[in-house]
Amino acid sequence: MKLWPLFVVCTVLCWGAYVPMIHHGQLGFGTKNSALRAFLFIGAAYFLIAGLTLAYLVLTKTEPLQLTRAGVALSTVAGVLGALGALGIVFAIKSGGTPLAVAPLVFAGAPLVNTLVSMLWDKPAKPPSVMFYVGIVLACIGAAIVLRFKPV
Repeated sequence: MKLWPLFVVCTVLCWGAYVPMIHHGQLGFGTKNSALRAFLFIGAAYFLIAGLTLAYLVLTKTEPLQLTRAGVALSTVAGVLGALGALGIVFAIKSGGTPLAVAPLVFAGAPLVNTLVSMLWDKPAKPPSVMFYVGIVLACIGAAIVLRFKPV
């Protein structure tokens, strides 16, 4: 049995609840300017999960603790991008965005950026078909429809 689909489902469920949880985390502080406090605990949770997961994998000899310069550098940049993305969500909500508006834009736009960056980094053997570009347009239209008809 392939495990990667289970990890995808886990990520979809977690990230699907991410923006509403950030919103309610900010509200949970009870003050108007609580975005950075919420972000502090988001970062602490990332650190805790990373540390515990790595400790478990190293102790069970599932993952060797072998570091390379390229791996450290690229993974650190990935972490910075993730943190800046989380900070962007925090400030989008702080400045008046709602989970019903922020999440559709983020989770429709991010896969498009991912696809383009992936194609630049790992050039495809063949150029994409016209349907690829149709899919990009449909993703944009889908996000616009979700935003236009979101519940209020």
